[in-house]
Formats: sequence, structure tokens, C-alpha cells
Amino acid sequence: MKALITGGQQGIGLGIAQALHDAGWEIAIASDAPSADLPFDASYHQHDVRDLDAIPALLDAVGPVETFVSNAGVGAMQRGDLLDMTPESLDRCMGINTRGAFFLAQEVARRMLATSSDDYRSITFITSVSASMVSPDRAEYCASKAAAAMLAQAFAARLAPENIGVFDIRPGIIRTPLTAPVAGRYDDRIPQIVPAARWGQPSDIGQVIVPLAQGHFAFATGAQIPVDGGLSIHQL
Repeated sequence: MKALITGGQQGIGLGIAQALHDAGWEIAIASDAPSADLPFDASYHQHDVRDLDAIPALLDAVGPVETFVSNAGVGAMQRGDLLDMTPESLDRCMGINTRGAFFLAQEVARRMLATSSDDYRSITFITSVSASMVSPDRAEYCASKAAAAMLAQAFAARLAPENIGVFDIRPGIIRTPLTAPVAGRYDDRIPQIVPAARWGQPSDIGQVIVPLAQGHFAFATGAQIPVDGGLSIHQL
């Protein structure tokens, strides 16, 4: 079994790749970083998800996959007043988190359907609790993740008859390089806003991905799964 993870060289993606590797999967990682030191054997492919023309070559090099995890993502170029958002920051978030994610998943799905197999396969979009919880100081990120969440729903509806499950994983506040610049902002707030009273770790996401990839939640295709320590629970 082979899994392809975008952005799998660090953070949440690396946690997912590690968990799948430990569960016996062959791992392929696609990242715009030129290289990475990984703690396990994996094929590494330099790829910018915004480069749609490069998708066929990437998937030719990777070969058929049973699981695709669309994880690569970026945040706002600079947090600040919504009224000061720049087109460049919006376009960057949408280009990577939504547009790039869609067209790579589209071609993965096409190739899954072109490969004759009765085996269960899956596609998982790593979105965010920000798909439904707004942060006005990074609205471009929230918008891109909300759009990606809808893409997951669309793919789930389209691929359900083909025995391909599609899921939307929504991480909360996870300690990664992406959140490192604002770690101080959250350290004091987490005990108040996260019922689990701790930072999330990339391994928390990986533990959820494995049973999805193994088909244990096949009939739950289309599910939106928060992995956030209870952050998104509505409370009075």
C-alpha cells in the first residue's frame, strides 16, 4: 500500500507520514522544499502544488497510490486588520490551500479510477477548524480552508460509488512550524479555549488518518472530523 502526502516533510504532514509508515504503508512525500531529512524511508518529490502542469510528472514518478493526503498549506502572509489584506496574500492562500489542492486531488482521483481495483482507497483533505471558526486577522486563510472543506464534500459525493472514501480533517491549534511565530499568543490562552488544555501535536492528526486510510470508516465518507482537543465545541 502506498500513500502520497503533500507537505509531508514537516509539521502535520510529517506526523501523518510517520503514522502511516508505522502502520505499514509505503510513503511518498511531495513538497516544494528541495529536500528533507526524514526519520523513515520514503520517496521524496519536489513539487509546488501551484504548478498544475507538473502534476502528471509527479504522479508518474510516485506511481499508483491507495491513499492521498492533501496536506500542503500556507497561512496569511501577515496577520492583521482584515481591511488591510492584500491581493497577494489572498491569492497565495487560495492558490495553495484550495486551487492547488483541488487539481492534484482531481488527477489522483482520475488515476485511481483508471486503475482496476476492488480495494478501498481514500483521499483526505487537511483543512482546519478555521474552515468554520473565523479569525478576522487571517481571513484569507479561513476562506481558503472553508473552500477546501467544500471540495472534500464534492469529492466525497462524486467518489462514494467508486469505493473511494473522502474525508475532511480539521486540526485545531497544533504545534508546528506554521504556528511557531504565534506560539506565545496561544501558550497562555490554550487552557481557557481548548478543553483538552494542551497544544495539539502532529501525531494527534496521524493517529486519526490511519484508520481512515485502512477503510475502517468507509461508510462515513464525507465526514468532517475536528482534531482540536474540543476547541470547536460550542459552549455557553
